[in-house]
Amino acid sequence: METGQGPELIARAEPEPLTLPVRSLDHPDHFLRLALMGYPQLAADHLLHPEASDHLPLYVSSLVRRAARLVGEGLKPGEAGFEARAVARARLYEALLELSLNLMGVERAWARVEGQRAASALSAVREALAWWEELERRELGRPLVLEAVVERLLRSAELVNRGRSMVAQMAREIRRQLDGGRLASSFLGAAERVLAGNFYRRAYEAGLCRFGNDYALGLRWLRHLGFVQVSTNPVLAARAYDDDPSLWERFGRYAREVLMREHPEWFRDPQAHADDLAMEATRFALMDNFIVFRLPFIVSGYRDGLVSYQLNPLIAHDAARSVEAARVFVERLERDLAVYDEYLWWGYGVPEKGRANVVIKVAAAYPAALEIVERINEMGIGQNVTLSYTVSQEVLLGVAAMRGMARAVKRGIIPTLTYDTNMGGRLEDHLREVAAARLLLEALEGLGEEDRWRILGRLAEGLGVSGDRWEELRGRGLRAAVEALCSAGVLGRDLRRGAFVEALVEALGPGRRGEVERRVGELEEAIRLAGTFVAKRVYEILFSPWNREKWVRYLMEEEGLTREQAELVLSRIDLLPASKRKPADTLLTLSSKNVTNTEFPDHQLNVAEACASCDLSSLRESISQPLDGRHLGLLMELEDFVRAYEASPEVNELLRRAGVAGDYGSRGVSPRDWPTYGPCVKTLDEFTRAYLAFRARVVELARSIGGSTR
Repeated sequence: METGQGPELIARAEPEPLTLPVRSLDHPDHFLRLALMGYPQLAADHLLHPEASDHLPLYVSSLVRRAARLVGEGLKPGEAGFEARAVARARLYEALLELSLNLMGVERAWARVEGQRAASALSAVREALAWWEELERRELGRPLVLEAVVERLLRSAELVNRGRSMVAQMAREIRRQLDGGRLASSFLGAAERVLAGNFYRRAYEAGLCRFGNDYALGLRWLRHLGFVQVSTNPVLAARAYDDDPSLWERFGRYAREVLMREHPEWFRDPQAHADDLAMEATRFALMDNFIVFRLPFIVSGYRDGLVSYQLNPLIAHDAARSVEAARVFVERLERDLAVYDEYLWWGYGVPEKGRANVVIKVAAAYPAALEIVERINEMGIGQNVTLSYTVSQEVLLGVAAMRGMARAVKRGIIPTLTYDTNMGGRLEDHLREVAAARLLLEALEGLGEEDRWRILGRLAEGLGVSGDRWEELRGRGLRAAVEALCSAGVLGRDLRRGAFVEALVEALGPGRRGEVERRVGELEEAIRLAGTFVAKRVYEILFSPWNREKWVRYLMEEEGLTREQAELVLSRIDLLPASKRKPADTLLTLSSKNVTNTEFPDHQLNVAEACASCDLSSLRESISQPLDGRHLGLLMELEDFVRAYEASPEVNELLRRAGVAGDYGSRGVSPRDWPTYGPCVKTLDEFTRAYLAFRARVVELARSIGGSTR
């Protein structure tokens, strides 16, 4: 094995299939079997069960002793079986490194491993790795196998969002601290420091909030920090395949070996089964997500470790088809997870194996979402509402989820945590586009035709619009051209952008520059808080201390629950601030109860850097802290913000029945108008286009597989 070839050699070694029954002697034997079969992460997670916590040092002692015999076989380049022994050793290295990272991360607390026992186990692992590393130096001149394993771990982290992520930054920092003379020790020491100092780790352990990830890669590193959820959509599922090209190759192999055997008709006519193929491709891409989060899902009693799967956006308006699609997806997923769980929890008492740690993403762009949410929660499946920007959507769908969970609880089903998403960043994008277009059209109003187009042409040039593109926009007419120039994709996410301000000043006259800059600056500051204003209002209505008891009584009276059951239901729904644009979107929406903040990888990096030395106590329960009323006053001049921020008649009727007092207005968007509300239209269009493009790629792959077999 040459330097640099190690990661590829390890990657080429296919794991053995997990088959039943499990044939292990004891927990250390099970750990070693899983590692050598090609499942080092599963092996590491197996020892993180509360029943193992008291015996963990003994288990580690036993597995290190047994592994030493395998390592002692030696590595002699050129000898028969060298590569197989190198792969086996790599898998042992990786399993022990993953176990160490688990014990350094928050997983130790989840598994209730006492600190001294964790320290004892970690010490034994470090000594074993140092011993094997030195053995490799004598055998090969340098620890080539260990180097390959460390490189593989770091490289996978550096892939996340193509390097623009907190996880990639963590990997780069660990890499910077590596010492080739004591590789295992320096890797673990650097990882421990990086994990311990991270803002999210400190915030989670301080009980400030719970956190999730808006991305499908890098999840084990995030799990070590306390992240308990992953949210995906068609855009992110496609991006996972783009960021990790090997995923297409692996899915192609799975399609040939498994799907063709189970569903040959899919490959005879892929277009007729396009949605089934897209569902399987998405499930395959997300499978590692489900596996990473099995541990917190089970040990938390279905409260943590949830992975979002978005329903086909083409049927989001159809409740019956959407509920059936959710049922089929969960059924297929539980089939695979049941086998995985037999290995993960072998030898432990686990009440329910195979239960899917999934929440179904339901588009709140149609009134049908109310029925979908209620029905899937009634089945014990959680939901993650998406395309939701308004008090009306989030309150009505949140209570619909509670009603569904209430019926599940009465049947003895422990409900999965469910999410009520607030897509604040996308609301802000929409409001900024509308406000920018209005400002520009008003400024151009008193000018002649020639002056208008001259100013717009100069603005287009300043925003980087090509000449051909500008000629096309001119052909659409004045309003359409203005709206295109003011879109987030062209103007960006700041009204204060120089070219835009200059266009307004040129249209209104240089004497009004100060007025323009002040007006644009104030409006931009206000718009940046729009999503947070909505999130705070939804939290107040559903979860504030003074309203919480009212919803408990509502569930008891309307759904016939006991107090204990009603409190369980209320504890199983979290507001999910999402689609973040800046650190404040997270820092202003923290709560120890009923909130999970979900973050995109580059947003995590921005937050972690902004809060490297934050006083965490100043952020506690920030979602309950009021914002500047001056900003709210400016936002109330924007019609689509009013529709997002105020209650609808349907919400007011619900609040009246629940006894929730307060003047929340009545001009909010009603369910019948959700399909035409601006942000819903824009996001659904984006998700639909992404889904269709991803589906087309999957169909093409299936067509090539079907053609090659014929």
